[in-house]
Amino acid sequence: MPLEPYLRGAVWHVRGRVEYNGAPITTYYRNSTRTSEEAGAWDWCRKEEQRVIRIHLLGEDPEEKLITFADAVLQYDAKPKEAAYLVPITEKLGSTPIRDISPKLVRELGPELYPVCSTDTWTRQVVSPVRAVINNINDSESGIAFRVRGYTQKEKVAQDRKRKSTGRKKYPPGNWEWLLKFRQKAPPRLGALALLMFISGARITQATSMHPRKHINKAKGMICIPGAKGHDDRWLRVPDVVMAELTALPEVYPRDWPRKPDNLRLFGYAGRGGPRKLWDKACDDAGIERIPFHSAGRHGFGQEMNVRQRVDEKAAGAFGGWSDLNLMRNTYTHAEDAQGKINKAMLRGLHKAETNTGLQLGKEP
Repeated sequence: MPLEPYLRGAVWHVRGRVEYNGAPITTYYRNSTRTSEEAGAWDWCRKEEQRVIRIHLLGEDPEEKLITFADAVLQYDAKPKEAAYLVPITEKLGSTPIRDISPKLVRELGPELYPVCSTDTWTRQVVSPVRAVINNINDSESGIAFRVRGYTQKEKVAQDRKRKSTGRKKYPPGNWEWLLKFRQKAPPRLGALALLMFISGARITQATSMHPRKHINKAKGMICIPGAKGHDDRWLRVPDVVMAELTALPEVYPRDWPRKPDNLRLFGYAGRGGPRKLWDKACDDAGIERIPFHSAGRHGFGQEMNVRQRVDEKAAGAFGGWSDLNLMRNTYTHAEDAQGKINKAMLRGLHKAETNTGLQLGKEP
């Protein structure tokens, strides 16, 4: 039977043999094409048939160089942190042809390289970089996306038990009470930074990069949150009390930066590390938990809008810069006082039933 694709789950696989003049010239295929599109699967079949028939007729082409993982890394424009992750991976996979790298191989590389780390680390430092490198090549070669299944909750629990750790400390998302106490002890500029992140969902790197003239429009009562992670800048209307505080901040340059107009920064910090010591000190002075920037700001915004105030999630997602509402819902919202809420709901139901039936819980009929 000639090669033909078939759908298995969400991914198209291939089965059959490559034939030449009606006779099979390969063993039986039964493997993934790594695509979720039928057209891509048929394209994979055609290319594989052409490759195998060419080898069958002409033998291996000595001028045809297989692209190895090391070749692919050299063609990938990695960010500094990502480049550091790719070093040990390349030491392991550098000479391996891209076509021979399977999702299973990538998943197994996580525990091999980082045996005492969490599955989150395996995903961040192995799976994601490998996937990005291969897809960068595939985009120009085959156009077929390379996908790797994430680590399951069962695998996560098993690894956490093995290393006797559950990973990073989980911090509560910011709230108005925490923010007001923080601002009582924080310098004005730092207090304004915390306020802006909480009411806009801005990341710390976005907030610290804001320019007092380019990202503030006092006349319209709007601020601009600089783009990040593939998103464009977004202009947001903010309450008058917030705008008044931001526009009252004196213009300042980050320490040791040249005094050029473009180098002005709304909060005066060069980057995310600038406010860290003062941030921790303000928390300690206020007698509140040290909540990191992201938890106090972006996580706090997501929790406040979706859980506490129950704002329409599409509105919250658009304002906060989430294109994927599932990501906002699953990552940036958390159950609060779950036991208290459930018990109160149960008692409300019980009271209603007792009223309707004339019966009471715990008493004999």
